Amino acid sequence: MQVQVNGDGLELPTEATIADLIEHMALTGKRLAVEVNEDIVPRSQHPDFRLSEGDRVEVVHAIGGG
Repeated sequence: MQVQVNGDGLELPTEATIADLIEHMALTGKRLAVEVNEDIVPRSQHPDFRLSEGDRVEVVHAIGGG
């Protein structure tokens, strides 16, 4: 299926979850926020939240500094 991730098209397997996407992006274990179609999805829902064809996903990861 085709989704938009941070403005770029990405092909994912049918029934991919947000956790699958994070793994695909090599961001597993990172501090991040995920928004699907302008709604924030809590981290606790990432393993079960299935993406759909045409979803618009924004993945933002926190960068520490000071």
